[in-house]
Amino acid sequence: MSETPEAAGEIPVVFDLTPSCTTADLTEGAAYHAVVDGVVAYGIFVELTPSISGLIHESVLDRSHAVGDRLTVTLSEIRDNGDLSFTEFDADAYETVVVEHTPAITPVAELVDGMQATVDVRVIQTRQTGGPTLFRVTDGTGIADASAFTAAGVRAYPAVAVGDVVRISGHMEEHAGSLQLEVDSLERLDADAQAAHTEAIDAAIAERAEVEAFEPLIEWPAFEPLFAELRGVAAQLRRYILEGRPVVIRHHADGDGMCGAVPLEQAVRSFMTDVYPDPETARHLLRRHPSKAPYYELEDVTRDLQAARAAQERHGQQMPVLVMLDNGSTEEDVPAYRHLAHYDIPTIVVDHHHPDPEAVDPLVDAHINPYLHGEDYRITTGMMSVELARAVAPAVTPMVRHVPAVAGLMDRSKDAEAMAAYRELAAAAGYDDDDLRDVGEALDYLAYWLRYHHGAGMVETVLGVGAVDPTQQAALVGFLATEAAAAVDDQLTAIGDAYDERTLASGARLVTVDLDAWTHRFTYPPPGKTTGKLHDRLTTAFDEPVITIGIGPDFAVMRSDGVRLDIPQMVAELDAEIAGGGVNGGGHLVVGSIKFVPGRRAEVIEALTEKMADAPLDAAIGTRPQSPRAN
Repeated sequence: MSETPEAAGEIPVVFDLTPSCTTADLTEGAAYHAVVDGVVAYGIFVELTPSISGLIHESVLDRSHAVGDRLTVTLSEIRDNGDLSFTEFDADAYETVVVEHTPAITPVAELVDGMQATVDVRVIQTRQTGGPTLFRVTDGTGIADASAFTAAGVRAYPAVAVGDVVRISGHMEEHAGSLQLEVDSLERLDADAQAAHTEAIDAAIAERAEVEAFEPLIEWPAFEPLFAELRGVAAQLRRYILEGRPVVIRHHADGDGMCGAVPLEQAVRSFMTDVYPDPETARHLLRRHPSKAPYYELEDVTRDLQAARAAQERHGQQMPVLVMLDNGSTEEDVPAYRHLAHYDIPTIVVDHHHPDPEAVDPLVDAHINPYLHGEDYRITTGMMSVELARAVAPAVTPMVRHVPAVAGLMDRSKDAEAMAAYRELAAAAGYDDDDLRDVGEALDYLAYWLRYHHGAGMVETVLGVGAVDPTQQAALVGFLATEAAAAVDDQLTAIGDAYDERTLASGARLVTVDLDAWTHRFTYPPPGKTTGKLHDRLTTAFDEPVITIGIGPDFAVMRSDGVRLDIPQMVAELDAEIAGGGVNGGGHLVVGSIKFVPGRRAEVIEALTEKMADAPLDAAIGTRPQSPRAN
């Protein structure tokens, strides 16, 4: 406290302390308003605030007093033991100055057990329990949980909302295995303080979110521009986590999608564990969901919005950040994104399907795709997402070194040098080509039967990411891969030679098969996988450019080797040419699928075949498997 009666001029000043004041706000020789709270033989005790009191000795008393009397006093001494000594202060006229306590502010990162502290923080979550109200707060240096109690199940400080900057005083205690601040007082700061603290907190979070410098797993010039973008997206994602947002990971339910999602899930969990006081936080703020379709369906977005709204209403969570992996780049994703646009849900897309940036980019916050840099599907989502995971939490690196090789083998990456380098990393981690292929096939098989379920625990075990028992992994992968191979053989046996083939004008061999007539329905492998496996056998048998089309009642699945099929472009043209055909779909240049109105099936397939006949041959591209063990 800087102002004293002497400094105030001719009219003396008497200070009136607010309840939050402490002895740090006192000055010897200053006058204060007080109330008598005790009378004893040797004097009277006076109270300046409920927590500040002292003695006027009877030797300096001018008159008698009773409990409750109001008077003015002079602080004569603050003794070494903390006791306060006062005298009476008499003046005919004086000025009253109210003293607000300005406490020492402790950074959240410096809070320790047993500490009495005051923090200036932003509220990032509120949750009402059957007992206290829980506030999750941050000042940018760290995240803390604070507990305030009014009555059982009654909201404490109901005017305080997520996003408010508040001052909390209390003491640190351990509760249920983590530290939390037991609230003595909590107040919302005024508008000017809100703005100043918000700017400071945002700056501190941005600094903490920065990604440490590191190198990609392999040297790959084609990957460099994507790597730079992934580092930037990692900083974005870390910032969202530090701001208290939940994270929802959406991924295509196939091998590459899981190779992308599981490492990132591990990284986000690791980062959340590092920055949140409650080690169980990730269980509540991190969700991973597979998508059966190769795009973000309206069913998917409806599920995600329902879950987000429920978590917001029941647990006071913010709306989440959505990370789309191996999905999200095409015009088919747009209807779902338009639904999200009505909510505060940032969206990050990491995908390697042929993109529609003009349609997608205005609706998402970040979009990483090799096609946007003149590359193609040879850079898989799993390869990109592993580097994203390493940027979010470097500690995951040892457990994910083999994953890009699995992703590359499953999605048929054609970059021989890159795949050789990734295989070397996998070999160093104990995975040979047979192991990698088995892991990928096991993932695909598991994904089919899991459907919309995340398969937590099983998926991590199969992929070998996280706390995995190698013996259990080997047994589970062996079993699932064997079951998958048997199912594929059964499906291909059912097809037999019940397919049509002819040579196109380009010299490519076109094979078509009626999946509805010649395959088992509603079982593994699904139509896309069945077509791919048939195509693999045909490319081995023919050793020439091959296009394979698996035809269903309202869809077609396409694979090609040695033929440059721009499937996304073909889909766009068919949609424009066949009125009422309902043609939509997409994929890569040599892998894709389309949907159409069943009654237009013959017309769509004929038009599609004509376009394929005009496609140029290119021996450098295709989906031919890289391992002789592929079916």
